[in-house]
Amino acid sequence: MNWRDEIDLTRLPQHVAIIMDGNGRWAKEHGHDRSFGHENGVTTVRQITEMASELGLRFLTLYTFSTENWNRPQQEVDLLMHLVVTAIEQQTPDLVRNNVRLTAIGHLQRMPEFARERLQRCMADTAHCTGLTLCLALSYSARWEIVEACRAIAQQAHDGTLDPASIDDNLFASHLATAAMPDPDLLIRTGGDLRVSNYLLWQIAYSELYFTDKYWPDFTKDDFCQAIARYQKRERRYGKTSEQVANTQ
Repeated sequence: MNWRDEIDLTRLPQHVAIIMDGNGRWAKEHGHDRSFGHENGVTTVRQITEMASELGLRFLTLYTFSTENWNRPQQEVDLLMHLVVTAIEQQTPDLVRNNVRLTAIGHLQRMPEFARERLQRCMADTAHCTGLTLCLALSYSARWEIVEACRAIAQQAHDGTLDPASIDDNLFASHLATAAMPDPDLLIRTGGDLRVSNYLLWQIAYSELYFTDKYWPDFTKDDFCQAIARYQKRERRYGKTSEQVANTQ
């Protein structure tokens, strides 16, 4: 089956978020070290970004490097930092050609200076693009993001520029790193694990979740289209009944 043919292009999710898991295990099963998996995972990133752009998605957010990943062996961390920025630099011309804007969320100041500067340069080079927004979650933790938002709101209240009584969902969300994006409609996780791993915890409150056993390097454009097609068959009720949802369509 060609899953792309099953997609209704008039009902695309606005925002798809992905936990790209399984690079290391994929490499081990193929008799290589973990770096081989990360290198092949970059190819999948390019292919999925291409498909998201072709379909007309507005936002694609990829969990690229978590704050917990800083606890991995230093050699692997150094490799990942180098791999991420090198891949971004190599793909920047294609991003511009395809009208894809690159952004990033996370504690970017924790990244090595060489990686941060190169990342910022690539983001500047695509800032004029108006198609798909590709957002990389780098040095990212949802708990870190929520704490940072709380600190900012508390400081404003302390300074007298914010009435605590005015704090609501919308105000809180406006202080998150994803303030410029809608919440994900669909969260995909590869690699077989059934958890969200400290990723966009506030934003995925009503996201549809899609899990696959496929490791990230094996995840294809058709797999991505299958996830979207299956998402479109789900009923999103937001606490309402099926009858209420049907009456609003």
